This record gives sequence, structure tokens and C-alpha cells, in this order.
Amino acid sequence: MSKPSDLPESLGPLLTLDWTEITLGQSSCDVWRIALGDGNAVFLKAERLHDLAELPGEIERLNWLTRMGFKSPRVIDAEQAHGRLWLLMSAVPGADLTRFVDQPGDFVRVYAQGLKRMHALDPAQCPFDHGIDARLDEAERRLAAGLVDESDFDIERQGWTARQVLDWLVANPPETGELIVTHGDASSPNVLAQDGRFSGLVDCGRMGRADVWQDLAIACRSIAYNIGEEHVAAFLKAYGAEWDAAKYRYYCTLDEMF
Repeated sequence: MSKPSDLPESLGPLLTLDWTEITLGQSSCDVWRIALGDGNAVFLKAERLHDLAELPGEIERLNWLTRMGFKSPRVIDAEQAHGRLWLLMSAVPGADLTRFVDQPGDFVRVYAQGLKRMHALDPAQCPFDHGIDARLDEAERRLAAGLVDESDFDIERQGWTARQVLDWLVANPPETGELIVTHGDASSPNVLAQDGRFSGLVDCGRMGRADVWQDLAIACRSIAYNIGEEHVAAFLKAYGAEWDAAKYRYYCTLDEMF
């Protein structure tokens, strides 16, 4: 995709800069990296305005994370124009973990560092509910709106309909542990590293209070996919958690709806 033709007038000066479209990940948004020179950059997201749009929630969450002093993008500007919401953000230093697949030790250590940092935030101050009931309600709305991509289901659920997935989720909720602040979409492209250490989290639109396995399940799945299942145990040890097969299955299945 070239530079957008429907950019809000207030963001027009950015068109003279160097744009790169970002296609990594499963976001419903269009995303661009805009180089500012001297190695600096900003990121721009655009999403069609609709009842289940994710950018409004991401803006709220990024502003909260900024107040908490957490390493995540800062909101520079947000505009509505031409039927879309536009979010301009600062860049987080470093590179995402998919760039470190040939360094599995660093990959696992940084992953654990990043999630432990987020999970140390005070849940009593977090206004965002990401628990199972809230997620199932949103999943039902996404199903009714035709937003669930059945062709993208993991191999364990290939051939299932979205309704079958949701029915299974409703029938098989695990016991919820202590609620903590979770990222909500803790896959490796959303975890950044610099100089061998955690440098920030991006794509924070699903952040909220939930069981720790909301993040651990997605992380373990991402580790198995990117560097091999044999590294999952090292990640859990570095994080300080025990394997939970039932919660792993549940939260990976829940992720199919989003």
C-alpha cells in the first residue's frame, strides 16, 4: 500500500517523509512507519470507524501506560477523518523479538523480562477489564458482526466454525487466578528488545486485568512457533510459572475470536 490518500489535513506534512507499510501481525488496522531522519521514526495507525473498532481502546490504554511510566508508545495525535480513526505514536526503541529467532537465549529472557514488567503494574489502578466474561461478551459481538476469521484458526481448531469455538469457550472456562495487568496479545512481534534487554511493548489495545495465562498462553505459543517448543520450559522458568495445559488450551482458543 502506498501513502494513504485520505490522510487528515493536520497530518499532511508527514507525506513529505519516508513511509514504510508494516504488515507483520494480524491487526485490522493499516500501519506505517514514518522515518523522521537521524534514525528516529513515528508510527501511524488507521482503522475504519465501527462499533468494534480497537483504536479508541488502544488510545485509552496507551495514555494509561504513559501515566504509569511504562515502556510503550506515546500518543502524539489522534484524529477522525474520512470514516477512519488515525493514531500517531512515538516509536519504541529496539526491534521486535522475531528479529532474534537465532538467539533463543536472548529471545526467552527478554520475553520473560517484558511480561514480568507489565504484570508488576498495579491492577487496582487499571480500569480495563480483560477477564473471561468481558472477553466472551466481546467475542459474541465480533461473531455477530462477522469479524472472526475462521480461515486463520490454529491447526487444533481447523475446520471449526467460530460458533463452535465460542460454544466451547462458554462451556469450558478455567478457574481464574489472581487478576493482574496483562498485555492481552503478548505475541513475539509485540515485544521489543534493545542491546539484549527488554525495551518495550507495542500493540497494547487489548491490555487489561486478567489471569496471568492470558499472556503466558500466547507467549508460549509464539515461542513454540518462532524458536521451538523445547524453549517453552526455559521461558516459564525465567518468568517463574508452572505449565498449565488447561489454561494454555483455553486462552489460545479464546484468541481465535480476536
